[in-house]
Amino acid sequence: MKTPQQDRAPPRPSFMLLALAEARRAGAIGEVPVGAVIVDGPSNSVIAAAHNRVESWNDPTAHAEMLVIRSAARHLNTPRLERCDLYVTLEPCAMCAQAIAFARIRRLVFGAYDPKGGGVDHGARVFGQATCHHHPEVIGGVEEMACAALLKEFFAVRR
Repeated sequence: MKTPQQDRAPPRPSFMLLALAEARRAGAIGEVPVGAVIVDGPSNSVIAAAHNRVESWNDPTAHAEMLVIRSAARHLNTPRLERCDLYVTLEPCAMCAQAIAFARIRRLVFGAYDPKGGGVDHGARVFGQATCHHHPEVIGGVEEMACAALLKEFFAVRR
């Protein structure tokens, strides 16, 4: 008998490349280069894409994940994104991980790990908490080197 995860196709690196393109847009406007894409899992069609806007909007919650979740929810006219997969270039922070759980994203695919600010494999480990009522499938390290290099270049220029 197959589990729900076995029925799902493996993550598609091409979607992470779209998230990387969003991250580059963020870096070009002085934002931390993080990009995100939400894909309808069954059809593999892109629903929404976003990048960080924290500095340009003066909004500490304007992380790429938050913006792409809001956009996808509006597009689908539902607060529940149960058929959706989220591709993001950096391990989500605790705030974004909790939003992912609330949105009931079915799969989270991220690029670079974030030992200092991550909330999935590091820090709060939101999905591992007993108080977290939804646990998406998590796949980390997709296009990790490219995602990490973009962040390192961005911060090297600012130091």
